[in-house]
Amino acid sequence: MVFRKAEEADVFNIMNIIKQAQDYFKENGINQWQNNYPNSDTIKNDIKNNNSYVLTDNERIVGTVAAVFTGEKTYDIIYEGQWLSNSDYVTIHRIAVDSTLKGQGLSTVIINYIEEMSIKKGIKSIKVDTHRDNTSMQRLLEKNGFQYCGIIYLKDKSERLAFEKVL
Repeated sequence: MVFRKAEEADVFNIMNIIKQAQDYFKENGINQWQNNYPNSDTIKNDIKNNNSYVLTDNERIVGTVAAVFTGEKTYDIIYEGQWLSNSDYVTIHRIAVDSTLKGQGLSTVIINYIEEMSIKKGIKSIKVDTHRDNTSMQRLLEKNGFQYCGIIYLKDKSERLAFEKVL
């Protein structure tokens, strides 16, 4: 397995994985990643901003994530709780794996790579948010040592559960 920065040529394959996740959410009544989000423009913007990464197996993209090292405005205010730390952090967004490979721990592999990158950059915290109904993501986060911290609101006022892991 190789974890690398995504390139423009990867957009089609990344979007295939994103589409699988969108379909999964829709089938399971989870109102996350619907309404044409994320779309190819979102992914292209992640690539342009050096935030997009892919996990590959024999050159095949099997997972995708955006790791943002510049902070997240919507995390400035947290409700019904508090963050574990106030130091620099990386934010995980848009993590998804190929649906044919679910259950093989690929999301954990991606998180482990982000932890390694963070430590190399001297960043000791990872923050992430997810939809209240996305229980599989919540289990993944808890399994990987993240703690529930409270509620944040996205720009569109959508509520998200906020988690943090101090490294």
